[in-house]
Amino acid sequence: MSEKKVSVLAGFKAFLMRGNVVDLAVAVVIGAAFTNIVNSVVKGIIGPLVGAVGTKNLDVYATCLKEPCGVDGAGNPTGVNLLWGSVLNATLTFLITAAVVYFLMVLPMSKYLARQEDRRKAREGVQEIVEITELEVLKEIRDHLVTQREGGTGSHRAPVAD
Repeated sequence: MSEKKVSVLAGFKAFLMRGNVVDLAVAVVIGAAFTNIVNSVVKGIIGPLVGAVGTKNLDVYATCLKEPCGVDGAGNPTGVNLLWGSVLNATLTFLITAAVVYFLMVLPMSKYLARQEDRRKAREGVQEIVEITELEVLKEIRDHLVTQREGGTGSHRAPVAD
């Protein structure tokens, strides 16, 4: 039994030490802070824009499915009220969050990684050209030495197989 506990604890420690947990924790903290920003944008900008047409609070948009809709004297809701304004508010919040994440994080990171990949390929391409050039120079030197060894008469022997 203790052997199993040790292996479970060792596995858990290995999981924590991998670094993925730290990345996930950072993402959660950043996401929570980012949620506040997005909620502020929705309340401060989107809400008033919608309010220019209707009300500033999207949560008040509702449709009554079963009369009477409202609140009784004790503060309990009556009827069946479909609160589509809340869904609209959540949808707008999601779309704004997705747009901001894409345009401020994903797109710049994709461009950065593409530039890094192009630079890497360019470095590899230059290295290949240098290696090919060096190889060609060495072949020419070899052929020249073979020609000199034959007496320098200018008659070329068939090149040595590569």
